[in-house]
Amino acid sequence: MARYTGPKARINRRLGGLIYESSGASKAYERRQQPPGMHTRTKRPSNYGQALYEKQKIKHYYGLGERQLRRYFDKAGRMKGNTGEQLLLLCERRLDNIVRRVGLARTRPQARQGVSHGHFLVNGVRVDKPSIMLRPGDVVTVRNNEKIRELYRGLQLQVGQVGTLDWVKLDSQELTINVLGLPGREDISLPVDVNIVVEFLSR
Repeated sequence: MARYTGPKARINRRLGGLIYESSGASKAYERRQQPPGMHTRTKRPSNYGQALYEKQKIKHYYGLGERQLRRYFDKAGRMKGNTGEQLLLLCERRLDNIVRRVGLARTRPQARQGVSHGHFLVNGVRVDKPSIMLRPGDVVTVRNNEKIRELYRGLQLQVGQVGTLDWVKLDSQELTINVLGLPGREDISLPVDVNIVVEFLSR
């Protein structure tokens, strides 16, 4: 799932939302929002089917594999508060998601690729794992390479910040991301019925 390379417009149409943000996938979804296939699905899916669709939304949106999603679910279950909400908040704290949210990438797969190629440092240490969970006080910087920094300056000007973020701040001149706190319920960027996902994963 984390390396899905198939047609992204099909996933958007199947799951009923802009899960993938690439220009081709979003344009195709705007043209035809009905599910792919010769016969449009007319009947409502079962409870199991609906839960499966919602789980697939989370996996595709954040680029998670099945085992990784279940690890997050187990961790969220040990935290205080609503398990589903904590699950999504853990996903929001991923390094690749934050790079996307502050506008240093057009899509989450692009942000994930940049992290995997070692373009970012966390607290001065070069990292290549997109799944790193950031904490308050962490500082993310773009690697000190002029070509790489020029690339991200251009992306930041083109893309801009995705939504209002009070818990992270981007210094567009220095290309530095400061994590000021933890995300809250209002910072979750994926519209999903996470409660039925929790029921599905609890089986």
